[in-house]
Amino acid sequence: MRLDKFLKVSRLIKRRTVAKEVSDQGRIQINGKVAKSSTKVAVGDEMTIEFGNRYLTVRVEELKESTKKQDADEMYTVIKEERIEREMPFKDEFLS
Repeated sequence: MRLDKFLKVSRLIKRRTVAKEVSDQGRIQINGKVAKSSTKVAVGDEMTIEFGNRYLTVRVEELKESTKKQDADEMYTVIKEERIEREMPFKDEFLS
């Protein structure tokens, strides 16, 4: 299954077009390698997604062509979720 379709069906990202944009920006890694929207996803793959100010790492548990909302979270297991601490540029200049 393609990465962009997995992200949509699993509801990690709501729309496939958004999933394609995020993956084509290099913000998703599968098994430690940067993945594009057309990258094939397999059961057991470990995926890290950069969402603005956090990283979400999940393991693919199963692949389905479509799911109901309540069943979507069965497609993956959250391994780790961490916040990204970024410094604001020029922060000191504005405070002076």
